[in-house]
Amino acid sequence: MSIQSPPRLPLTLHGGEVGGSPTWASAPTGADAPTETFFTASRAAFLHGRTEGDVYRNGHNSWSPSGWRAIADAPLRVANPVRRQTADDTRWDDPARHHSSWMIAVASEQGTLLLGCLDGETPRLHADTDLVSAWTETGRSASWVLLEGDELAVFARYRDLLVERHGSLSQAPGAVWSSWYSYYETISRADLDEVVPQLPGLGFDTVQVDDGWERLVGDWHPNDKFSAGMKDTVSLISDHGMRAGLWIAPFITLPDAEVVQKNPQMLLRDASGSLVHAGTNWGSHYYTFDFTRPDAQGFLVDTVSRAVHDWGFSYLKLDFINAGTVDGVRSQDVDREQAYRTAIETIRAAVGPDTYLLGSGAPIFSSLGVLNAVRTGPDVAPMWDNYATDDPSDATAHNALSNAVSRLWMRGLVGLDPDVVYFRHRRNLLSDQQMQWLKDCATLSGFPAVSDPPAWIDAEDHDELRTFLTTSPATEQVGRYRFRIEDREVDFGPVFDDSDSFYPL
Repeated sequence: MSIQSPPRLPLTLHGGEVGGSPTWASAPTGADAPTETFFTASRAAFLHGRTEGDVYRNGHNSWSPSGWRAIADAPLRVANPVRRQTADDTRWDDPARHHSSWMIAVASEQGTLLLGCLDGETPRLHADTDLVSAWTETGRSASWVLLEGDELAVFARYRDLLVERHGSLSQAPGAVWSSWYSYYETISRADLDEVVPQLPGLGFDTVQVDDGWERLVGDWHPNDKFSAGMKDTVSLISDHGMRAGLWIAPFITLPDAEVVQKNPQMLLRDASGSLVHAGTNWGSHYYTFDFTRPDAQGFLVDTVSRAVHDWGFSYLKLDFINAGTVDGVRSQDVDREQAYRTAIETIRAAVGPDTYLLGSGAPIFSSLGVLNAVRTGPDVAPMWDNYATDDPSDATAHNALSNAVSRLWMRGLVGLDPDVVYFRHRRNLLSDQQMQWLKDCATLSGFPAVSDPPAWIDAEDHDELRTFLTTSPATEQVGRYRFRIEDREVDFGPVFDDSDSFYPL
């Protein structure tokens, strides 16, 4: 790269400098490539001068709302503080300014500006009609890049820089059948005995046993519905030529779990010594662990090793792992996202490089290079919207789809799981167009997953299901919400028609 002029935007740094490797320069891929400034700082701010345009917000974890909003309008956020504890980051929530985790972008007719962290401790950002600002939670210096140019090129360049810095795990998810959106917590070995033999003929090669197999969240042993044990369940799946996957949430525990009674010293506490409530689900709050403690790390190793090495699962869906980043007093004074990363690195070391690790509720930035894939939106549902809520993190097809489409720029950086699609027409309130959007997003994400039992899918839809599961068509992004799948153009613009957006779709 050739060194050119200093940054054209008024840039203010605290605790850092412009420079390093490299300084202000043009990216090496042609005249239309974005200009870029690399710098280190604990805090940074620049005046962008765009009073009209859109702001791109990337949420903290898998379920956190992400996408574009008009810069002059209210920010995209989870308003309910109880839900926010689970579905986003409570510490830096702002009801007035646009706020984001690890990167933010401002787009207008003048072009797109993106300020993103390359490596740093819990990076956060704000944007308004004058200023974009960034900082690290610990106040320690981080590596940043400021990009300016065409919207698609700016996001692509940022993705490539993150791959250069953190790497990308290339193992594919396979064609996944999940038990969750059909059986939910009622899943049993008897249900699997009925469903599993039918799956290979439809194109499935991975079976993920979801929540409902365990005694209790926090007590990771099979319940009475799996009385023959989980190793026997793996045998059922592998005997039909498929990979066995397991849902598990090893970062959390419900209050009544055995580990809370026997090993309370491992749990994360606040400054007053009280146990931290890390989120809510299953009609209760739940706790998390202090993973800077050797005994908590040992518990984590024992839990995942049992699933992989004793039982034989080679695919783990790690759920509610955002709990590893909540505020608390840890035995070591480390950044909270670094504490989380230490925990997932502990899992990776325990299960080995060949085990597929999918993070749900995953803090994406601090998962790079460790997890194979992350969920990119809230839970899907067989309904487009829910009249009882306008929370963008709630389980609806619209929320799951809009989030997943808004994060498609990350494909190639980490595996993207937009959640399952629906082929069934019974027990389903989605229109044909809404179902097709979900299928197209899954194809663009490279993560085909379905939860419908074969008995729920009409025979005339089996060929389409096989094609969806077994083919990898060429894809291309041609606009913010427009993509090409082979020769067919997919326009997700109508999905976002009700959002407050200035920029033309």
